[in-house]
Amino acid sequence: MLRVLGILVLVALYISFIIDVLRTPRQDARTLPKLLWLALVVLIPIIGGILWFFLGRPRPTNGGVFRRRGPVAPDDDPKFLKGLDEEAWRRRMRERRGEI
Repeated sequence: MLRVLGILVLVALYISFIIDVLRTPRQDARTLPKLLWLALVVLIPIIGGILWFFLGRPRPTNGGVFRRRGPVAPDDDPKFLKGLDEEAWRRRMRERRGEI
């Protein structure tokens, strides 16, 4: 049972390495071209994945392991904040003109 569990963990790790290589943008792969990394990970299952993790995977930009794709909350989004400022400005202008 323990051996089967170990094999399942290795297979899951192997698949996650392949998915990680495929999801990484081509220009972000380090050391080797992305297609070569994919071949390395597929042909040398666990060792290729470990090499990918340490040598080919893009470095995190926010100092952590996970990369943020965009703003987490509306108050972190510059477009949302700009829209709020513009709406407040429009409201003040309407009040000055006596439209409200």
